[in-house]
Amino acid sequence: MASHEGPIRVVLINGSARPGNYTGKALALVVDEFKKDPRVSVEVVEARLLNLPLPGTAPNHPATMELQRQVKEATAVVLATPEYHGSFSSLTKLVIENLGFPSVLAGKPVALLGVAAGTIGAIKSLEALRGVVSHIGGLALPMPVSVANVQKVFDEQGRCLDADVERYVRGLAKSVMDYLEQHVCPLVTLERILREGVTAAA
Repeated sequence: MASHEGPIRVVLINGSARPGNYTGKALALVVDEFKKDPRVSVEVVEARLLNLPLPGTAPNHPATMELQRQVKEATAVVLATPEYHGSFSSLTKLVIENLGFPSVLAGKPVALLGVAAGTIGAIKSLEALRGVVSHIGGLALPMPVSVANVQKVFDEQGRCLDADVERYVRGLAKSVMDYLEQHVCPLVTLERILREGVTAAA
């Protein structure tokens, strides 16, 4: 799914395997927040629909190559996962394994979103995911978002029932944009100046 085109491209990957999952409901708030900025184009990847191969079995699988293209062309990536047994989902790990070695996630700003049914939220899964993202060279952004008691926070239609939680989740988009504006956009502008001259920054 893609929105209006903008120079900043954000790819958001939903790592839940369940139809109608709560991870997607939380991720939809982040997508909606990004869409408010005309500079941003968003692309949502539903990992459960990709039919990704197991690690090492088919490195040139069409789904693998398309996923790598999407991430490679992204300015930033959002990884969203449910918490299962104290860690992130196996589907999220499968996504990461299909991003190649070296990973196309290397050097990319990566924001993390986790949801959990329990009262402590997705803290453990986000800690584990941050470690893996950093290990493969991704730039795991600070302040990951963890949603606790997710089945009570969202209704079946995807509406968030807690205004504070909704602001918190939507804030993930601002965190990404703040990082890009402070660290990535200036480098892009400098590169254009060096390549095209001072008028490129006008």
